[in-house]
Formats: sequence, structure tokens, C-alpha cells
Amino acid sequence: MEIRRAAERFVTSEDWLESRHSFSFGQYYDPANVGFGFLVAHNDDVVAPGTGFDTHPHQDLEIVTWVLRGALAHRDSLGRSGVVHPGLVQRMTAGSGIQHSEWNDTADPVHYVQMWVRPDQFDLTPSYAQAAVDLNTGELIPVTSGLPKHASGTAIPLHQQSAGLSVARLAGSQSVVLPEAPYLHVFVADGSADLEGMGQLGTADAARLTDSGQRRLTAGPGGAEVLVWEMY
Repeated sequence: MEIRRAAERFVTSEDWLESRHSFSFGQYYDPANVGFGFLVAHNDDVVAPGTGFDTHPHQDLEIVTWVLRGALAHRDSLGRSGVVHPGLVQRMTAGSGIQHSEWNDTADPVHYVQMWVRPDQFDLTPSYAQAAVDLNTGELIPVTSGLPKHASGTAIPLHQQSAGLSVARLAGSQSVVLPEAPYLHVFVADGSADLEGMGQLGTADAARLTDSGQRRLTAGPGGAEVLVWEMY
């Protein structure tokens, strides 16, 4: 069990971007921190109005985007486009190769978490999907997953049969029991929470658990929004 605090993360800071990286990314390389399970990138990004990432390529990745505030516009080389805002999940399968841009067309900053997962097959046909997610249940809701147990209740399929992302939006003092998995990555995207046996997690703190059994996560007084990857 390991806690990674927000302040310990690699940071890319530009006049239009602040990006905090959970793992080695770009110019930042730590051979002891190149990923966790199937996760190879977990970036917490804030993009200024009228700016963004120009068209750039990806290959053999499942790219999942979860917006916390604002709106992010997607355009790709297959002619697909979409705008992601809070309550929507986006998955792009880079597969055999795709180019896309991510842009903030609004007058306010956009804050989102983007996660990259290795697929279980290479050279897949590139694809794009987004779907609305109801987080008003106070439970962990599968938002994109390839896990068989999520087959009937997942917003978007993921091309990795051993990984799945669930999100919970918890009111103050509300709790959920985390799944038991060989690899569990818990990220507090907003608010604070207490993780049983590990203590307090603040905004942008993460916990990495390996074969740790089921543990209860309880939101702090102001509530919490939590992203949980379970990987087998």
C-alpha cells in the first residue's frame, strides 16, 4: 500500500497548461514510477480558455478522459468530434494509429483527468465514444471497463479485459467499499476521503494498493469525487 500526495507529482507548467503526472511522462522519467498495473499515464490537467493540445498522434492506447470542471472539445482524424463536460466519460481507442486534438473552446478553464491504459490487443481499429454517467447513487459506478463483471452495467466498453474504471461522487461522510483486486488505483479528484488502514487523502492524492483486500473509503465533511481503477 502506497500513498502518492498531490505535491509529490511531476508538474508540467506552461502559460496555458498545468499538468500533474502520476507516472513518468514526457520529460519526466523515473524508472521506479512508469505505471501501475495497466495504467501508464494518469494526468490531472487544467487548460486555459481558447487553448489546448493541437493535433497529435497516438497508437495502441485506450485513452480515458473525465472532466471535473468546464468543457473539452475533441476532434480526430476519423472525422469524429465531441465535447466532454462533467457527467460524461470519453474513451478513445488509438489502436493502429489516430491523430486528435483536445481544445478548450470556452471562456473558462477546463479541469480534467486523462488516463492511458495498455489495451489487450494491438493494432485495433481506432474508435471514439462518450456517454453520460449518473453519479447520484452515492455508489461506485463503472464508467468504462473491459471486466466481465461490468459487461451489463458499464457506460463504455474498454479494450482491456483486465481493467475497469469506476467513479463515485460521495456526500459528506458517505462511504463505499472498494473492490478487491490485485491492483487498485484510487484517486481523489475532488474533496477529501479517509481510506481504511491508510488514513486521509486530500484533493489529487492517490493510493496504490496491491492485493490489499476490500477497504472502506469514507468521504470527508465536504464530500469527494473518487476515480478507482481495478486491474487483474
